[in-house]
Amino acid sequence: MNVSNTGRCGVDCRGLKGRAHRPHPDSRAQVARALRVAVLVVAAAGAVQRASATGHEKALLDKRVTQHSVADTICRTGYADAVSPSLDLTMEYKNRLLAARGIDPDKGAGYALDRRIPVVLGGSPDALDNFDLLPWAGHAGERRKELLATRLKRCVCAGRMSLADAQAAIFGNWTKQYARVARMSCDADALDTQAAGSDRDGS
Repeated sequence: MNVSNTGRCGVDCRGLKGRAHRPHPDSRAQVARALRVAVLVVAAAGAVQRASATGHEKALLDKRVTQHSVADTICRTGYADAVSPSLDLTMEYKNRLLAARGIDPDKGAGYALDRRIPVVLGGSPDALDNFDLLPWAGHAGERRKELLATRLKRCVCAGRMSLADAQAAIFGNWTKQYARVARMSCDADALDTQAAGSDRDGS
């Protein structure tokens, strides 16, 4: 018997070449089922993550501002100024954050006291978790975020966007939303633009 052709088979193995690596139909079905399960697991994990983000977001919101109350709250001129804490208190919050981040108080003027969800979009004016620090300048700076918040508010007040969608845009990766929102036309006139500018929050 030719050992090179039999090996451990005990028979001629040449006829088995090509068949040994061919997947059985049952194996293919098992792989397909495993892939479907994997996709479902990933989708479920994403849903849990979104639910957690939504729960965290709710803690940052002003309960007075809802889709039904926007006309009487954020779309009313001067609302943000009326509900925001005093300048002394916001400066105290800012100094706490500067200390927590290890930023020299002498360099504090380069940073703005940001709200993760701005008051003009229904963010809580005084919830400590809603406060953050952002540099004033730059692609991800406070000045750019204020422009986005003003435009989002304008779109909500014009009925072109829901309050929830505007909050999601500013709470998520807002720098990526900037170009999309900047292209939107919400038919705001100059007076509305000036009113929105007077409602900017932050220090």
